Amino acid sequence: MREQRTAQRWADVSTSTVSAAGARFVYRELGPQTGVPLVALTHLGANLDDWDPRVMDGLAEERHVIAIGYRGVGGSTGQAQSSIDAMAADAVAVLDALGHERVDLFGQSMGGMVAQAVVARAPHLVDRVVLASSGPTGGTGLTRLPRVMVAGTLRALLARRDPKEVLFFTRTPTGRAAAKAYLSRLEERTTDRDAAVTLAVLRAQLRAVRRWGALPAHDISVLTGTVLVVHGDSDVLVPPADADELAGRLPSTDVHILPDAGHGAVAQHGRQVVATMLDHLRRPTATPHHQEKTS
Repeated sequence: MREQRTAQRWADVSTSTVSAAGARFVYRELGPQTGVPLVALTHLGANLDDWDPRVMDGLAEERHVIAIGYRGVGGSTGQAQSSIDAMAADAVAVLDALGHERVDLFGQSMGGMVAQAVVARAPHLVDRVVLASSGPTGGTGLTRLPRVMVAGTLRALLARRDPKEVLFFTRTPTGRAAAKAYLSRLEERTTDRDAAVTLAVLRAQLRAVRRWGALPAHDISVLTGTVLVVHGDSDVLVPPADADELAGRLPSTDVHILPDAGHGAVAQHGRQVVATMLDHLRRPTATPHHQEKTS
């Protein structure tokens, strides 16, 4: 059963819920309620409030954007999943419950891993894909991500700073300014905020990412259309080499490495990323015979 509400800005849009796969999942949607929806899958340790309002508003100028929560995260019920494939199964169930037969996917960090698993599980469901700050199975540095994240979080807490400042942005003047602006934007939503991410959720998701990184390289060539890959050149959580690995495994990619940007490259270069994404999403869906690789 589905509850649906709409609003004009990401900071104001109401939270809706849908029942699927034995749980109730929170989601928010924005933009014109027509055409193929763009489904947003968020990063590790995030709830719906962690999406950059400027990015979501920009995408929603042209697209029906739907951000769905993970099981057991924020306001979604159940126990948080500790495997990427299980998260993908939930995402497919949610989209089925919402009645969507075709979608585009925008996966950020862990969400990009979930997006890859969704395509592997239900290729009939997906048209276009955007992978931001993400990596493939067996990707460079992914098994080390939990250690890097814990160390960065402790360093930030000792300095009385938000961990996102340390983990998502460079320490250059540009990176520091971008971090401050992003954290300020996240405070724009003052009502109907999602429930905080718990330590149990973070542990489960760290296990999921570590397991993904330990898996052998999967064949993801089922993604026959051109996949947009966006990555920061200074990402300490998911090394930029993972963008190259995605390009090497996919039949066709459009790779954008953003300068002086860390794991929060989408937030730091929001206007550029939105424009690039919308241009990518306007293109006709590629046929299975489209094998050209661009980078």
